[in-house]
Amino acid sequence: MEPVVTARPEHLAIEPSVLYFGTPVVLLSTENADGTPNLAPMSSAWALGRTVVLGLGAEGQTARNVRARPELVINVPGPGLWRAVERLAPLTGRDPVPAAKAALFRFEPDKFGASGLRPQPSEKVGPPRVAECPLQLEARAERVRPGASGAFVIVEADVLRVHADPRIVVPGTHHVDPAEWSPLIYNFRHYFGLGPELGHTFRTETPRNR
Repeated sequence: MEPVVTARPEHLAIEPSVLYFGTPVVLLSTENADGTPNLAPMSSAWALGRTVVLGLGAEGQTARNVRARPELVINVPGPGLWRAVERLAPLTGRDPVPAAKAALFRFEPDKFGASGLRPQPSEKVGPPRVAECPLQLEARAERVRPGASGAFVIVEADVLRVHADPRIVVPGTHHVDPAEWSPLIYNFRHYFGLGPELGHTFRTETPRNR
C-alpha cells in the first residue's frame, strides 16, 4: 500500500498581530507645547509626490503635537541607526503615560539625549532635524484626520525641503542614488536593510549599466 501524500497548501489563513510587512522606519521630529523637541520612531509612512502620508497612534505625543503645531521633520535613518531607533522605541513624550501604553512605555522628555542622536537646526520649520539621518524632509501637516478604527490618526504632510547626505546623491543632480542609499526597514518587528538591486522601473532617472 503506497503512503498517502498530503499536498502542502499554497497559502495559510493567519491572524498576525501586526501587518508591518517591510516598511521604512522614520523618526518624526515635532515640537512640544513648551518649545522642546519630541522625537518618535514610526513605520507607517509613504509618499505621494511631495506629500508624505503618516499613520500615528492617536494617543501619542507626536499626534498631539501635530494637531496643535503642524510643522515636523520626517527623518529617514539608514540601517546603521537601528540601535538608536530601538532606544527610542519604549519611550513616550506623554506625561502621564497613556493607560494603553503604561505597561510597556516610560515617559522621557529628552528623546534626543536618550537616543544618542544630535538635533540639527531646520531651515523651513521649527522642529530640528536628526543630524545622523541621511535623508531629512522638512514638512508641514496640511491634514490630520482620525483613522477608521479610532486608534490612529492619518496625517498628510507637504514636504517643504529635502536634505540629503552628499554621499547618497548622484553628483551634479538632485537625484538620490539608489545604489548608495539604503533605508532601515521594519519587517514584522525586526530591523533589516536592503539587499542587492534586482532591477529598476522603466521610469527611473538613475539607470545603471548591468
